[in-house]
Amino acid sequence: MVQLLNHKEVRHLLPPRPPDGHKGSFGHLAVAAGSTGFAGAVKLACLGAYRSGAGLVTACVPAAIFDSLASSLTEVMLKKCRSTAEGSLSEAAFSELMSFCGDKSTLLLGPGLSRHEETVRCVRRLCREITLPLVIDADALNALAEHKDDMKDAFHLREEPVIVTPHPGEMSRLAGLPTAYIQKNRIPVALEFAQRWQVITALKGKDTIIAAPDGRVALCPLGNNGMATGGSGDVLAGIAGALLAQKIPSFDAACAAVYVHALAGDFAARRLGTRALIAGDIIDALPPAWQALEGYGL
Repeated sequence: MVQLLNHKEVRHLLPPRPPDGHKGSFGHLAVAAGSTGFAGAVKLACLGAYRSGAGLVTACVPAAIFDSLASSLTEVMLKKCRSTAEGSLSEAAFSELMSFCGDKSTLLLGPGLSRHEETVRCVRRLCREITLPLVIDADALNALAEHKDDMKDAFHLREEPVIVTPHPGEMSRLAGLPTAYIQKNRIPVALEFAQRWQVITALKGKDTIIAAPDGRVALCPLGNNGMATGGSGDVLAGIAGALLAQKIPSFDAACAAVYVHALAGDFAARRLGTRALIAGDIIDALPPAWQALEGYGL
């Protein structure tokens, strides 16, 4: 059976925020992301996370883009990691990230990382060895797709399933299936992948599908074609990371993230139309979307 997500059901997935809560109460999300030319992905993911209740967010970025982000990410903490000559995370950044993430709540891995061979090796080692709750998106998914036969076993040992957020093209590379086939068989493809890899799969697109290894499947009926714009997925990944950092179970976190992301997109479209919509508009619409979802003013 496929669960159709709605306000009431998603609201119940969200734990109450205690009135005496502090930064430490709401999780510390580490975001390993970015490369030369893709610093914007870092900003979108981190702001999506902060607008979704994370107590602390640290962006772990290649040294090559550190200075450019330091002046624009006012609320976000930054960690400078070793980079390749091309400006992406180097393989040597693995040990830095493992050490830094030891006491963090969750790791978001992927937005704007690039497909540099050293970065791919760093991503694969992190996925195998880091024990934090994990959200994998964008170029980190592409890194796994290049070595899928020896990577999927790493996820079977986890207590809490990893969340992966592929669009149809990324799912095509991960599952080895044509994109057209995936689009015609979205529910069975997402579910089969979730069960084979033992991950929570959010297959993005119209009526995003969220599938779990235990057979649960949810569908989000919200969203619009204005959200088909660069950076929209980075915002979603940041939201998912923030909710996971707040100790919401993976499937619930993925469902709530997809739903509020789509709701914010619809709010933005009502104000701006779909043609002019950009990813930053979704971030701007997150506060009223959360208010609507959680019943403020209703």
